[in-house]
Amino acid sequence: MIIYDCIATLEPLPESLVVVTKKQLDMNAAKGGLVIFTANSNPSSRELGKRIAERLGVELGKVQVYQEANRETRVQIQESVRGKDVFIIQTVSKDVNTTIMELLIMVYACRTSCARNIIGVIPYFPYSKQCKMRKRGSIVSKLLASMMCKAGLTHLITMDLHQKEIQGFFNIPVDNLRASPFLLQYIQEEIPDYRNAVIVAKSPASAKRAQSFAERLRLGIAVIHGEAQDAESDLVDGRHSPPTVKNMGAIHPSLEIPLLIPKEKPPITVVGDVGGRIAIIVDDIIDDVDSFLAAAETLKERGAYKIFVMATHGILSSDAPRLIEESAIDEVVVTNTIPHEIQKLQCPKIKTVDISMILSEAIRRIHNGESMSYLFRNIGMDD
Repeated sequence: MIIYDCIATLEPLPESLVVVTKKQLDMNAAKGGLVIFTANSNPSSRELGKRIAERLGVELGKVQVYQEANRETRVQIQESVRGKDVFIIQTVSKDVNTTIMELLIMVYACRTSCARNIIGVIPYFPYSKQCKMRKRGSIVSKLLASMMCKAGLTHLITMDLHQKEIQGFFNIPVDNLRASPFLLQYIQEEIPDYRNAVIVAKSPASAKRAQSFAERLRLGIAVIHGEAQDAESDLVDGRHSPPTVKNMGAIHPSLEIPLLIPKEKPPITVVGDVGGRIAIIVDDIIDDVDSFLAAAETLKERGAYKIFVMATHGILSSDAPRLIEESAIDEVVVTNTIPHEIQKLQCPKIKTVDISMILSEAIRRIHNGESMSYLFRNIGMDD
């Protein structure tokens, strides 16, 4: 009774003070509900996470990721994530399989620690090239997507998937961001005479991407046709297994299947004029550089006086830096979706474009429940 009388005699707070107090509580709740982890134990791969955290004005979450003596991955989260939005930034290091296990174990650890949402920020999605059936192989991208969802991932942020259809492998929301605005900005700001350039597709398969770049830069386009067969050709597709050999003993005469005409690669031709122009080759991934070197030699023979290569993901494995340094390519421009500091030391031709800005904005919008459409403005499906 005494407590009731005391409360009843209190004067109500001014309305302005109530509003301010409520806003402060909302801001504090939003600030406390966001945690950013980097799942990669490789120090060189943590740089992107630090850039994103600095742009958001937060500190990276405390977590310990390391390898046991028997190469088992161990993850220890050193702060509470209960009821919070957890963003796990994972860049792909040279040891891809260890990278995947680090991510899966950290996602599962956050799930068992009662995190509200677990969002994976994976700028380069590993095994993205294995997204089609190849003879008696498997669609590894589908397997990896299932593993991530099963571990507890509730949302995925990635960039320039090798095939956009990979989004269909997930049963969670997937935001496939684009790096093309940053690469276009680099062309406009770092290539003084880019108006004398032509956008080049090193194969007909990448013609749509080249067309999208050319239309937004108001430039011409050229397509190289007849290059050497690569590993992703239709010849290794499951549709050619078993071999198309006519066997009258195995096939009923009424069900005779016509023989397929084998493909023949035509001589290398360049559709478009590159003489006296700057050639800018665009693609999504640059890993094995043999096809890029062959394209550069062809363009040089056709009269191009400068050759640039623009790609989102610079894997640049094996001897790629040395081969680029000795080639006719003048500059290779990639984003920092994959750490490549060692490759840059080996080859000064490699330049980096920072894309942490769009990743940090995506994280902020998802955490605040805002629309993601702003990040896709003026973005074509062919980028």
